[in-house]
Amino acid sequence: MGLLTGKNALITGASKGIGRAIALKYAQEGANVAFTYLSSVEKGEALAAELEAFGVKAVGFRSDASDFAAADKLMTDVLAAFGTVDIVVNNAGITKDGLLLRMTEEQWDEVIRVNLKSAFNLTKAATKPMMKQRGGSIINITSVVGVKGNAGQANYAASKAGMIGLTKSVALELGSRGVRCNAIAPGFIATEMTDALDPKVVEEWNKQIPLQRAGTAEEVADAVVFFGSDNSRYITGQVLNVCGGMLT
Repeated sequence: MGLLTGKNALITGASKGIGRAIALKYAQEGANVAFTYLSSVEKGEALAAELEAFGVKAVGFRSDASDFAAADKLMTDVLAAFGTVDIVVNNAGITKDGLLLRMTEEQWDEVIRVNLKSAFNLTKAATKPMMKQRGGSIINITSVVGVKGNAGQANYAASKAGMIGLTKSVALELGSRGVRCNAIAPGFIATEMTDALDPKVVEEWNKQIPLQRAGTAEEVADAVVFFGSDNSRYITGQVLNVCGGMLT
């Protein structure tokens, strides 16, 4: 359809799951894609080849977005390779679940570092080039858990709620320069992580969702395409719940 033709996008954590679906959907819509991964070089090269098959430029960077200096270098490298960065998708994230009573300091710190600090690092790195070109879209992948909380996920919920606060603050700070910042809050999405769950657990989750099913990574990616495209040019500071009505 070409909704993103001519745009250059940077997507973190794109080696699997939602991040991978976003990268593929972006390439399909005509965007040139820079992406990060922390797994094998072979996986990164394979994804780049898949993306290039859509006729776009694609470069994978083995980079840790939660490392401030690495994030700054990543932005420098992406600008050198692509010239501009029009869209940044902060998708990198992990879970280390457990009840607060038993949660360790390491479990708390690691989730906050990877999920929230990564978003800060890349957003800060993107601010100057986007302000200079007087345009850009920053999209943070948060979660419905960041909106409503969830027992056993205090660290994850706090990190995702923090991303929502970051989103709204960045929207207020950069709006006058034509830079938009929005968040996507996925609900129960079928990925490699949910494949490992007991089918009975999945069934119980589905019963709580008005649409009676888990979402797909591609459905989340569709929403990310919308926020990256000019179709959302008058939308900033918002959180879009992609949850099948779970929060209704």
